[in-house]
Amino acid sequence: MPPALRPWTSSWARDVLVSIIVSAFIIVFLYQPVRVEGTSMLPMLQDQDRLFINKIAYRVGDIHHGDVVVFLYPHDHSKSYIKRVIAVGGDRLKIDHGQVFVNGVPLKEGYVPIRYEDERSQPETIIPPHDYWVMGDHRSISSDSRDFGPVARELIYGKAAFVYWPVDQIGVVR
Repeated sequence: MPPALRPWTSSWARDVLVSIIVSAFIIVFLYQPVRVEGTSMLPMLQDQDRLFINKIAYRVGDIHHGDVVVFLYPHDHSKSYIKRVIAVGGDRLKIDHGQVFVNGVPLKEGYVPIRYEDERSQPETIIPPHDYWVMGDHRSISSDSRDFGPVARELIYGKAAFVYWPVDQIGVVR
């Protein structure tokens, strides 16, 4: 190789290597791209949307009511689900003909359009410590804690952060 190209080639190779290492660090420890499969989080998240999940949020912080989380499906850890946290450990939860009550107070759920509501009921239950009750925003079709029960803390591995595809859906997940 001509001497004039050596500094340029080694500089380019170094930059590529550093980029790969930084990208791997971000994906493994901080943010991970995921694809939504299904329509249980409509209208906020649509089938095949691409988003980043924050993997460090729950290593250093707490899970809160209303967070949109990604977790391993309790009955098959090879599958991941994305749902909204409705109740946390210690909360009393009851669903009466679709109306959710947490600690006796009706939950205001502006993220659930009327056309996506359902009439399912759930007797009052107390969420065990370190567990979370999760539900999809499209209540009439969502497979969620009403079907498989509360989700253990150790199964939750990320918080939905930012939709990046499709372009017309770009934005922070709320």
